[in-house]
Amino acid sequence: MKPLSIQLYSLREESAEDFDSVLKAVAEIGFKGVEPFNLFGRSARAFRSQVEDLGMRISSSHYPWATSTDTAELIDTLSELGLNRAIGGFMPDDFKDMTAIEASANRTVKLLDELGRASIELALHNHWWEFELIDGVPAYHHFQQLVPEVGFEIDTYWAANFGQCDPAAEVARVRLRTPLLHIKDGPLVREQAQVAVGSGKMNIPDVIAAADSDVLEWLIVELDRCDTDMLTAVRDSYQYLTDNALGSGNV
Repeated sequence: MKPLSIQLYSLREESAEDFDSVLKAVAEIGFKGVEPFNLFGRSARAFRSQVEDLGMRISSSHYPWATSTDTAELIDTLSELGLNRAIGGFMPDDFKDMTAIEASANRTVKLLDELGRASIELALHNHWWEFELIDGVPAYHHFQQLVPEVGFEIDTYWAANFGQCDPAAEVARVRLRTPLLHIKDGPLVREQAQVAVGSGKMNIPDVIAAADSDVLEWLIVELDRCDTDMLTAVRDSYQYLTDNALGSGNV
């Protein structure tokens, strides 16, 4: 079983009010790691210390976002967070047609070269637009072939593209290049809120099994929006994954 982390974007509203309480709460739930998107005024060094004092690790970070941050700043911040992997991604227009995909690939190759000099890897996080069809196949397939060196943090819910794609197949396609998975669940209906992992339409066991156990490092729970209390949904997600021996926690 791989360790469980939480993308703190899930609890962004609560974090804006009391970030200390949020970090304490996810530690008490049992998460082994956190993936920040915002440090809420803390320095990277102070945030790392706080997380480690709570018995967790920084699994990965969406702060700074690799594809929109000065490379020197990115490298410095990752060093303070204790990470050697950056995460980035692209917007819908970056995948709207083959010309845009090729430009995105060229940007990625350049960034890989810059980060590689500092021994930092790059993993790209997706949304649904990367799985819209271009010339009859998902746009991400074109991109993956153009940049075989880049790694991925596959967001498994968005990879389903509201039922148009098989998320397990999309994970399997790049299993040797995917050290991180975002695990979320929901109705697979555009504009409808997500639900606690294990209570929606995603086949979570199949998705996790599609990854390569020698490459996969973390399972990261993320819920962008829920109609229920978010902390409860996060806790229920953790319970589902640990009760079903799909991921490991500290509790």
